Amino acid sequence: MTGEVSIEEFKKLDIRVCRVISAERIPGRSKILKAIVDVGGEQRTVVVGGADIYGPDYFKDKLFILLANLQPKEIAGVVSKGMLLAADVGGKPIWLTVDGPAPPGSKVT
Repeated sequence: MTGEVSIEEFKKLDIRVCRVISAERIPGRSKILKAIVDVGGEQRTVVVGGADIYGPDYFKDKLFILLANLQPKEIAGVVSKGMLLAADVGGKPIWLTVDGPAPPGSKVT
């Protein structure tokens, strides 16, 4: 485990439920996908890792947990405006999903 963070530092993170509207392969890239997510009426593009394990169809219409206020970053020509969260299990992402009817945009606290 890493160092501790204060509750004030944790509160700076905007973690929300999102629904993947679409996901597609990025030409010339085998480990990342481009996804469009709904974050409560706002659509944004995110680059998703693990494409060598999970294809685009795995993501479509599922609810995931998104770090929504991550600084945008261009990856493989795509500006990613957030990050889907996953557990790393032996180098394989296990995506954090929602088990219930939480609408996109719901804040994770």
